[in-house]
Amino acid sequence: MIGTKKINKLPHTQILPPKGWGEFPLRELWEYRELLWFLTTRDIKARYRQMALGPLWVLLNPVVHMIVFSVIFGGLAQLPSDGLPYPLFTYTALLPWNYFLGTTNGSVGSLVHQLGLISKVYFPRIIIPISALFGGLIDLMIAFLVLIAMMIYYGIMPSWNLWVLPFYVLFASATALSISLWCAAIVVRFRDIKDIISYGLSILMYATPVAYSASLVPERWLWLYQLNPMYWVIEGWRWGLLGSGQAPQPFMLVSVVMVIILLISGIWIFHREERTIVDWL
Repeated sequence: MIGTKKINKLPHTQILPPKGWGEFPLRELWEYRELLWFLTTRDIKARYRQMALGPLWVLLNPVVHMIVFSVIFGGLAQLPSDGLPYPLFTYTALLPWNYFLGTTNGSVGSLVHQLGLISKVYFPRIIIPISALFGGLIDLMIAFLVLIAMMIYYGIMPSWNLWVLPFYVLFASATALSISLWCAAIVVRFRDIKDIISYGLSILMYATPVAYSASLVPERWLWLYQLNPMYWVIEGWRWGLLGSGQAPQPFMLVSVVMVIILLISGIWIFHREERTIVDWL
């Protein structure tokens, strides 16, 4: 009896899952910033470690697509390029698009790929899709060097509109992250969702003015076309660097609001589902 009384008096801790929003770990994200950097650099190294060309794939990917598009759309189809050299016209669009595509595809399946780490230690799980975002930014900066060389070769200098580029990079990042947060937790349960997202993004490229000018879209359908957030990103890059494309317009706020809603709801969905991620993995 004495032993029992002593045991009953021992302090105990009861762990319960958070309800609703709980406390979103914004402070924890800062505390785990070193882990975020480690995951980012590790993913970049692992991506190119066993490849013969290594980091050169960062440059070859948009360059090869630029050559294919230039031959098919610029040469055979003779699509307009707003008076600009077609290789420069399409390469400028390929940079933000490849960043968006690669980041989204990488983030959607990131939780499944990090199973070993998730099941062993605690950290804010949202760090994993965010690390894919930062990895894509590094690839974007490397590929941007080729764009600078092309602009020098064609004798085209950027205007003062260049200041809008950071906003459009942030806009593309928010769009990619919103899709990733919505889908990453779902992919844990249904693995084929990742393939569906990949196919959907491949189709979306043809609904985005990457290989052609937005001037080809009929006026009556342009408003629907402009609901695509990546429309504004692509056009904004061309406007900021080449002086063509679409300048920021009030209607762009519709896409901005859509992305903000998707991002906030994606954070909520991810935060709610991360309680049971390890169970499903």
